Amino acid sequence: MNNAALDRTDYRILREIQANGRISMVDLCKRVNLTKTPCAERVRRLEKSGAINGYFARLDPDLIDAAHVVMVQVQLSGTTAAELDAFNEAVRRVPQIQSCLMVAGGFDYLLKVRTRDIASYRELLGAVISQLPSVLQTHTYVVMEVVKDDVTLHLPSEKTGDLR
Repeated sequence: MNNAALDRTDYRILREIQANGRISMVDLCKRVNLTKTPCAERVRRLEKSGAINGYFARLDPDLIDAAHVVMVQVQLSGTTAAELDAFNEAVRRVPQIQSCLMVAGGFDYLLKVRTRDIASYRELLGAVISQLPSVLQTHTYVVMEVVKDDVTLHLPSEKTGDLR
């Protein structure tokens, strides 16, 4: 499913589900002004297409020993397809790496890492991150304050006029 296949009602459904993944079908129907069957069919279509690719609970990092955040620049020793694939696959297996972005510029990847504290991060850096395939160099930036860390996506809306 591409953007062109989504209509205003689909976007309304996506906004509601993104705001509250536990919304009941009855409440969703009311909010998007559809009856149950067409609403449920649209949700199933959005799930099947991958537009909705999961539901999750947002956890409080302070309460689960994951409040220490660092951003890590990673430079690889080489960027062949095999080296990139090996690095990508290895990163996916490290649960403390919350986000991994391949970037253009003076380094190759930017990692967002969450640990219990600086000592835990230092251990992870030495034992895991620096040992990932093809890692040449890392630079760590300790996050002092999380100002915004939103997992929701901006969706076109009727209010902003950016719907087709």
